[in-house]
Amino acid sequence: MSDPANSELVGRSRELASLEAFLRGATPDMPAVVLVEGAAGIGKTTLVEAFLAAHSEVPTLAAVSTPWATGHPFGVVEQMLGSAVTARHPLGVAHELAAAVTALPGEKAVVVLDDAHWADLDSLQAVTSASYLLDRPAMLVLITTSEPSADVSPDVIELLDRHHRHRLCVPPLDASDIRTLANRIAHVELPAPLAHQLTQHTAGNPRHVTQLLHEVDPGAWSHWQPVLPVPRAVTASVRSRLTACSAPARALVEAASVLGGDPRFADVAELADIENPVEALDEAHRAGLLTMGEHRGVTVLVFPSALTRAAVYRDLGPIRLRDLHEHAARVVDDDSQRLDHLAAASPFPHPELADELDRHAVHRATVGAWSAVADALIKSSRLSADRRIREQRLIRAVDALVGTGNLPQAIAFAPEIESFPASPLRDAVLGYLAIQRGRPAEADLLLTQSWSACDPAADPATAALICQRRVLDSLARWHGPDLVQWGSRAVSLVDPSDPSAVESAAIMGLGLAATGKTAEARAAYDHLSATVALGAQSQRFEMARGWLDLALDEPEAARQELESAVPTAFRMGSARISLWAQAWLARTQFALGDWSGAVATVERAARQLEDVGLDLLRPLVHWTGAQTQALRGNRDAAQHHLRRAAASLHDYPIMFLPSSLARAQCAEVEADYPTVIRALEPLTRLRPREGVDEPGFWHWPDVYANALVMVGRVDDADTFLIPHEERAAARQHRSAQARLGYARGRILGARGDIDAARAVFEQALQHLDTLPLPYDRARVNFAYGQTLRRAGKRRDADAVIQAAREGYSALGATSYVLRCDREIKAGGLNLERSRVSLADLTPQEQAVTELVAGGASNKEAAGELFLSVKTVQYHLTRVYAKLGVRSRSELAAQFRNDG
Repeated sequence: MSDPANSELVGRSRELASLEAFLRGATPDMPAVVLVEGAAGIGKTTLVEAFLAAHSEVPTLAAVSTPWATGHPFGVVEQMLGSAVTARHPLGVAHELAAAVTALPGEKAVVVLDDAHWADLDSLQAVTSASYLLDRPAMLVLITTSEPSADVSPDVIELLDRHHRHRLCVPPLDASDIRTLANRIAHVELPAPLAHQLTQHTAGNPRHVTQLLHEVDPGAWSHWQPVLPVPRAVTASVRSRLTACSAPARALVEAASVLGGDPRFADVAELADIENPVEALDEAHRAGLLTMGEHRGVTVLVFPSALTRAAVYRDLGPIRLRDLHEHAARVVDDDSQRLDHLAAASPFPHPELADELDRHAVHRATVGAWSAVADALIKSSRLSADRRIREQRLIRAVDALVGTGNLPQAIAFAPEIESFPASPLRDAVLGYLAIQRGRPAEADLLLTQSWSACDPAADPATAALICQRRVLDSLARWHGPDLVQWGSRAVSLVDPSDPSAVESAAIMGLGLAATGKTAEARAAYDHLSATVALGAQSQRFEMARGWLDLALDEPEAARQELESAVPTAFRMGSARISLWAQAWLARTQFALGDWSGAVATVERAARQLEDVGLDLLRPLVHWTGAQTQALRGNRDAAQHHLRRAAASLHDYPIMFLPSSLARAQCAEVEADYPTVIRALEPLTRLRPREGVDEPGFWHWPDVYANALVMVGRVDDADTFLIPHEERAAARQHRSAQARLGYARGRILGARGDIDAARAVFEQALQHLDTLPLPYDRARVNFAYGQTLRRAGKRRDADAVIQAAREGYSALGATSYVLRCDREIKAGGLNLERSRVSLADLTPQEQAVTELVAGGASNKEAAGELFLSVKTVQYHLTRVYAKLGVRSRSELAAQFRNDG
């Protein structure tokens, strides 16, 4: 992203900063010699010119090399000096150039040689030698291509590569930069997927992007285009080179463009129908139109760029294009490709082909390959003669686009869909789109209309689809009973292998768990795991099962399930389901203490969210980012995630719950308890309550109760906490009981019942004893230590706070490490060794102590005792607290003292 107002400098702020640093670092003894390189059209010259314009006070000598001047000795230097040189040797000319630079006014000077690869060798030797003769701060900028042609002298290339101190590679623009360019040049809000497509199409080359934005009607960017346009200059160049080729070479290039991608050489040769394909390829290679490569042991043909391929394809006449596609349909093996070619060869309605594409879409839907489904149905709709059938197929195509997560393209079709006569399918699809966009009122209206108008007996497939959309709507509302009810209806209406039934069944387990029926939920997933198909369908099951595992205190199993649900490339999976999986994977990584992994997952998911426009999951993804960055002390990053996580009571609960938690948890890090209460108090009024209060899913009651205590509302905290404690105990949910114990201990401490508080905190730590939840453990210890210190138990408090500090430090929670340090300092004690002896430790604590005191690492102790490293770390933290020691060396000393 770029800050400069100049459109030509979008995406170049980092490179401008590098040039600034090079000039600033130039000294009389060490001038800055910078090689600025990149592909043709990437903006090298524009970058340097902008840099010089920003430093107009710095005098400059400049020259531009050209291919036709390479034979004129010292021509480039004479261009710089504005006069002929007197010396005839490069070193003598270097002295003349150095003297001219020295004579320039000002503190520093810049010498620029553009297209340095075309410079005559004598000039280049003189210019580079002059850099060693200067006795003033200066910068020499050599602008060159990263792809020199065969006509460039090898001596020049070697000299450029050897005589520079800094290399600045100008990279392609990314999709974000291209969206900025489109807005500035064409005043177009380019959808993120189209921006990515345009990035790949142009290789991020700003010259090509700018040309297209100037040449193409701005309105065209809002429409779906199977092949993107090509800049006129590129089209003319490719056409010229192709025209100069022989007929066989042209046929080979055209055939490769029709097959697309990196086609097999054998398929291209068969499609081109020529006698000597190798000779034709050699000619096309020399013309810069095609080259040969290898992919998994198969020889393929590769265009030098996507623009070259598109230019060839778009320049084919209608008859030639039809003939090639019809022939290609007989050449390719893949059925999808065969149908694609037949569709491309058919500009008019073709009912038989439309029906075949529809059947293909139905087949791909059985495995949840929604992207392929959408593509086939869009083509089928175009080829359908009957208006009603055409509309139905386009509606189904939009439904598949939403299913795969391609919301921008689905939204582009939405106005057309809305113009169709109302029908159960149309309203269900538009309701589905409204859910993904986070619009609960609109979704409810459309889905209600859809179900009212549908006859399940006459059209069970549409009825099941509506039920599945209601399942998702219930999930977003976080209403377990409705989720189970609609899911059961969906499963009963169609075959269990139907995509609607599979996705409904996958989510139903969450509805059961959200209403406290965890045993039924587990049984449902055990049954489903034995029947769900591999591929995209399993992605849905793994996502939901991982979410449930996390909620039921099995984070390591959750991580395995969720990591399996993230990839989409090899299983034809849905980007939508992948984003759900990534949101919960980030929470799982956070819970397990893998905060770097959590941040990486959030950043990856956040980029994908921007691409697909899935507003429903935005707060859920950014929640973990906000909390983690706040705990790490990165306030600006935390605030960024908080802004992205914002949601209101008018949004779905699946949006409002994580948004509220993110605000509350960031405020808790700052000890801003009034803000915690303001963030979470609306959750106490959410209706219905099923799911919101269910232990394990949303960890908010302990945060809210703790804040009430901290602002002096102890009785309110007590009243609020009791039903949550009863529910967690009834569910036997260990981590929920530990978190609520954290708040209960605060209440008892505030009332002066320190013995009861101590017992509750110890019980909370016991609940966490075998759970791999380091943040929860550190959090309980922190509250425990604070409570002890406020009760005057300074020595005991110091030991427990130290345990909390070590836990936070291991996680990288610098905000709480600092708070622990303040607590220890406020305690006023230098921690003295406790009177507790080794004999007072549990047998497992004694075993860990013996090994660690003997010099074993945590990993070595874990291997010796057949424990996990995290369990050893937990026991060691407890031993430190009990014995009142701070380090392994102090532990070893007490071990020796106790014999």
